Amino acid sequence: MFNKSDITRNQCQLFGGQARQGYDWWWHSFTAHNAETGEEKPFFIEFFLCNPKLGGDKPVFGQLPENKEKKIKPSYLMIKAGCWGEDARQIHNFYGWNEIEVNMGVPYSIKVGDNFITENKTCGKVMLSEEDAQKHPEYMSGAGEISWNLKISKKTAFNVGYGAGKLFRKLQAFEMFWHAEGMKTEYEGEIFLDGQKYLVKPETSYGYADKNWGKDFTSPWVWLSSCNLTSRVLGRQLHDSVFDIGGGRPKVGPIALNRKLLSAFWYEGKPYEFNFSKFWTFTRTKFECSETDVAIIWHVEQKTWTNRMVTDITCQKKDMLLVNYEAPNGKKLHNRLWNGGNGKGTVKLYHRGKLIDEITCENVGCEFGEYC
Repeated sequence: MFNKSDITRNQCQLFGGQARQGYDWWWHSFTAHNAETGEEKPFFIEFFLCNPKLGGDKPVFGQLPENKEKKIKPSYLMIKAGCWGEDARQIHNFYGWNEIEVNMGVPYSIKVGDNFITENKTCGKVMLSEEDAQKHPEYMSGAGEISWNLKISKKTAFNVGYGAGKLFRKLQAFEMFWHAEGMKTEYEGEIFLDGQKYLVKPETSYGYADKNWGKDFTSPWVWLSSCNLTSRVLGRQLHDSVFDIGGGRPKVGPIALNRKLLSAFWYEGKPYEFNFSKFWTFTRTKFECSETDVAIIWHVEQKTWTNRMVTDITCQKKDMLLVNYEAPNGKKLHNRLWNGGNGKGTVKLYHRGKLIDEITCENVGCEFGEYC
């Protein structure tokens, strides 16, 4: 069953070849409410480690023209924090490897100055002026200031199985690994955006926590997840439910597996999984992601021998951002990677051809992009 906690998968994986060309990131996204007005706003926080064996006292930026010319690979801790909505932004601060403390064991932890993250809490601050954001395009950052202090309680896991198990991690077999220790996560605390206070409450945080690691990214890149779900059949909110879809074009060594997604739906305590690596389930996937002038649209259909899941999500571009990363090899090929937290839509879930439920989805975390 996929709802199986395994925090060994959450420990830092930058050893062997991935220490010289590899990344490891821990992603957290959630919804908060303005302390004065009650306005809802989704946020995200990420700790991104890159190429520890190439690091030193200061961060090394792969997008600096002189580094690109000399093919110097990046090396740093990047702390990324931001928000979605009509003022969507991402703010990056960077640190050299000699500045940070990384616990490679279980539970993992990362610390630099007042910034800290581990399995059950995180606190920190990122800030960048408009002048510095314009002056340093290698930061790949917007401007602003975000600080936070949060408790983290992971409720439901998406353990993808042997594909990210101990043997495959040791062999570093995949180009990009994924583990969602908290595809449903409750956050509690406060977050400040440009001095404005937002409150984060467990019952309305609609939170998500996962990690990716490897030597490179995937293209296409697809992600959809939500735990703010309402049953049209039952006529009520589903309090013990969450779905998660991710993937695109995974690579095992030099071999690309085209248009493959991993998906799980924890529906009121019952597991429905669509995982191509579990070949005995005969999982089949079709997906289309499209872009209009105003929105990004996802349509995903998945089947096993007994179950079917049809997912249709839309997110308005005005609420999204083009999220920025450079790969460990120093290349920045994802230049239109759309990322949002305000997606809406439906999921239809079937068992042996019979409709189990049609579910309204809100606060959907969503991502789509291809190399360009």
